[in-house]
Amino acid sequence: MEYIYRFLNEMIYILTEMSPYLLLGFFIAGLLFLIFPKRKVKQYMGREKRGAVINASLLGIPLPLCSCGVIPTGISFYKNGASKGSTVSFLISTPQTGIDSVLVTYSLLGLPFALLRPVIALITGIAGGFITDKVDSETPGENSVSDQPNNLPAGFFPKLKAMFRYAFVEFLQDISAWLMAGLAIAALISVIIPDDFFTSLTSDNFLELVIILIAAIPVYICATASVPIAAVLMLKGLSPGAALVLLMAGPATNAATITMIARVLGKKSLIAYLGSIITGALLFGTLINNFMPPEWFDLSGIYNLEGHSHHLIPAWIRYSSAILLLVLIINGYIQKRKPQNIIKTSQYKFTEMNNQTIIKVSGMTCNHCKESVENSIESVKGVKTAVADISSGNVIIDGTGFNLTVIAERIEAMGYKFKK
Repeated sequence: MEYIYRFLNEMIYILTEMSPYLLLGFFIAGLLFLIFPKRKVKQYMGREKRGAVINASLLGIPLPLCSCGVIPTGISFYKNGASKGSTVSFLISTPQTGIDSVLVTYSLLGLPFALLRPVIALITGIAGGFITDKVDSETPGENSVSDQPNNLPAGFFPKLKAMFRYAFVEFLQDISAWLMAGLAIAALISVIIPDDFFTSLTSDNFLELVIILIAAIPVYICATASVPIAAVLMLKGLSPGAALVLLMAGPATNAATITMIARVLGKKSLIAYLGSIITGALLFGTLINNFMPPEWFDLSGIYNLEGHSHHLIPAWIRYSSAILLLVLIINGYIQKRKPQNIIKTSQYKFTEMNNQTIIKVSGMTCNHCKESVENSIESVKGVKTAVADISSGNVIIDGTGFNLTVIAERIEAMGYKFKK
């Protein structure tokens, strides 16, 4: 019973610490949804190579895309004219950060880490893009960048509603499971691992970096969920450099991403992608451990998981935010499980539905997957609109004269399965 009590106590503590910053991050993510629609982003990723690589990394850093969402998005950009270098740059920088994860990093790891994460994501993204263009400069050259308007309702209040729905329903749905898993893992580590575990394990900081890197590359941890895990591990003696490796490699790499990059962009691009992340993680981890002031990464002055801490945010705001976040997560789970009328929930995309074709697409796991499938289908000549439903896998296509073979090829190219 004592372990259960400690586990729940740690869960509540970490949740209340993160919740105000998470809610603010979700709100800003909603604003970014309106300001930086993906179809607009494509315009900046297919130009002159160096400029496209830098643009891709700069645009990717604030976007609230986790690894499962960044794969179809990045590949969609590539299929619509983005260079391989800019695509790799986007795939490296985007999952490492996001406005929500930066704010949570500030709350749990302090200002230095919160500033370093986006800077390192930018540097590694640009480096990976430049290397890719150097070793593998082939571009698709088949399609032009889509110039279709962004699928948003007209009018201020409908757009505001769409913004809040994206931020607190769709985006929250996509990361809530990983977020709660990250919290649970962090609380479990705090309870079962001794405080001197890492200091007694090895005195070689570089070996520690390598061990964390090997463990982090094949598994998926979203940028936000990785923060409480890194914080608890640091309190158990993990060096700040090794924590940075976890924060970089955990979100940026996983087996699915590696497989998809090899399939779509090729082995040379995959080597540039992995080489940039591995080299960047080891390089910046070593710099932090050996050349930056240790007091910058001392968590004892930020908080103590036993409960003795000084808070900038009043307790009632922290606990209210935690309750609100849990309610929103539960609502998102209910909405995701509820059978949807996809025509009704996406009415603003339709004018007439006289030419319907319904297909099945399997493999959509999040709202970013849904949007990528819709955008890919809508870029096919003859298609007016496409609306996908994650739970059923149904996609309703409105249009005439379109080629289903082309649609199938584009869906399969992004890693999904097409069924007529």
